[in-house]
Amino acid sequence: MIAVLDYGIGNLRSAEKALQHVGGDARLVADPDDAVGADAVVLPGVGAFGPCVQALNNSGLSHVVQDAVDRSIPFLGICVGFQLLYEGSEEDSTTPGLGVLAGAVRRLPPGEKHPQMQWNVLQAPQGGRPAAAGLLAGLPDPAWVYFVHSYAPEVTEDATSVCSYGGLVTASAERGSVWGTQFHPEKSGAVGLAILANFVAAAQASTGKP
Repeated sequence: MIAVLDYGIGNLRSAEKALQHVGGDARLVADPDDAVGADAVVLPGVGAFGPCVQALNNSGLSHVVQDAVDRSIPFLGICVGFQLLYEGSEEDSTTPGLGVLAGAVRRLPPGEKHPQMQWNVLQAPQGGRPAAAGLLAGLPDPAWVYFVHSYAPEVTEDATSVCSYGGLVTASAERGSVWGTQFHPEKSGAVGLAILANFVAAAQASTGKP
């Protein structure tokens, strides 16, 4: 079972439906008790960093995030849900993030329209095509995905892909069993579904069942 955390922020059903479309047993979970025993966890998010942190903490679902990390089960943060995994954000300097990933969330570089609300192509942090492994395995070249955001995590050693938008911007990251995408895979057509299918496969593999 893939628990899609429902903490009252945005339309989470699109992520749930996309995961189901690629064969995942995805379920919206608003009560932490309903996430007990989940094989994988997804943390979506839209809106502003501070209110999302507050809503996640108030719902009690932040404990589900930490439990997933502690158990090393597949975990996926999407958009602001991805940003929450970092130590903090320039969008709200008084509100700490979850600190699962090192680094901070920064405002997009100047010189481009904010927010970035468009399709953009994934690149490796060092240039060229992202490594065909993990969450990004098997993607076409080029791989176009859909972004809606004004902030993104700074590019750290955990970054697995970037996009160009007034400078290099983190598009995805990975550390152990924790994955995150700044873009919306559920809104990114066939490429996004392939990414979610990789996550579902990882969730299935973690159970030891076919």
